[in-house]
Amino acid sequence: MIDYTEGAGIQYHVGLKPGDVGKYVLLPGDPKRCAKIAAYFDDPVLVADSREFVTYTGTLDGVRVSVTSTGIGGPSASIAMEELVNVGAEVFIRVGTCGGIDCDVCGGDVVIATGAVRMEGTSKEYAPIEYPAVADIEVTNALIKAAKAAFRKKPEFNYHVGVVQCKDAFYGQHQPELLPNSNELLNKWDAWVAMGCKASEMESAALFIVAQYRRVKAGAILLAVANQERAKAGLPNSQYHDTDRAIGIAIDAIRTMIKEDAYEI
Repeated sequence: MIDYTEGAGIQYHVGLKPGDVGKYVLLPGDPKRCAKIAAYFDDPVLVADSREFVTYTGTLDGVRVSVTSTGIGGPSASIAMEELVNVGAEVFIRVGTCGGIDCDVCGGDVVIATGAVRMEGTSKEYAPIEYPAVADIEVTNALIKAAKAAFRKKPEFNYHVGVVQCKDAFYGQHQPELLPNSNELLNKWDAWVAMGCKASEMESAALFIVAQYRRVKAGAILLAVANQERAKAGLPNSQYHDTDRAIGIAIDAIRTMIKEDAYEI
């Protein structure tokens, strides 16, 4: 592969070099969310700010951890993960937002993804569509453990565990009837509903497939902003935009993995 940095020794897109990041990395989509997540770290330092990729590194319980934004969608998310693995990262948790599909998912709830429907394009350049996009079981179990503890403390919100759907077009979900491909979009959406899919988002499928290919571990926790299926059914459908609870659960999951020495630290 051509060295587009011309010998600078950094990753072309994320602007990182070996030693800049910890083994554990949180992956929000929004670059503006990185400082918010880094505030949970001890002694966080901004180590790179390149395009949509902003990275802070600090520590949790004495272990170096990082946060890197991925931007929106599978293409930039896959670039972030590829280049983070190149500089030493090994365990990833996507912390993002989603829209509920299953009517049990309400705004303010969190969804822990066990796998993702690959209705996006990036993962298809890595693996045939028959190969499943699944989350790492140890990361997922740590997220579930942290979510259970959070729910005991604040039971006004719930958590859900299951498959999410990933797409490339935000408006393919929210205005499918206006698009030339509306019949296919609507029919597939009905299939996700019938299968009990928990929520829709845009990055997990690509991240899970890249992680499997690169032999690293990845999980995902998502804040449900609202649920269009609840609105369609005439159920209460409040909106919720504060990602703090999802972030806190992800932080606690990393602490659990560190404490239990689930990985060779």
